[in-house]
Amino acid sequence: MTYDKNPFPEGDADRHYLWEMLVRRDIDAFLAQDWSMVEGDFAEDRFFGMHAHFLSDADSWRLQFPDVKTYRDEWLRQGRETAATKFAEPLRDALFRVTNMRDIDIDGDRAVLHKKFNGNVAKADGSVDRLNWQTLYFCARIDGRWKITGFVGYMPHPLGG
Repeated sequence: MTYDKNPFPEGDADRHYLWEMLVRRDIDAFLAQDWSMVEGDFAEDRFFGMHAHFLSDADSWRLQFPDVKTYRDEWLRQGRETAATKFAEPLRDALFRVTNMRDIDIDGDRAVLHKKFNGNVAKADGSVDRLNWQTLYFCARIDGRWKITGFVGYMPHPLGG
């Protein structure tokens, strides 16, 4: 089964593009540990990211990524950690299988994207990596191109569950 099919037709250009940016390009760049593939997707002058620490209580969420550089460093750290792990299945296929981003709310030049991770990835040692969190991404169309302006990430999935 092919898991990397964009659920939005090209005729739904904004959602199609946003899915490509925050699912396909993000997964491919992450696996390649190549920040340059996603670097242009961020609005550096206004970006920030919240880390929910997998907790339902919003009072526990923290402004952990005050700028793109801080987020980039963590993203690359996680990429190195993932690359050092031996998996029992093709990791790219597994990441697409456990990723869902079908809810994209657009109003004018603003968008909120609901990205969920829910599933297991088999490791070579017989254990599994359990991916079970969600992220809300905030995007804006800037000079005709969608850019990531921020996110609240690492929230439990489902929230409050």
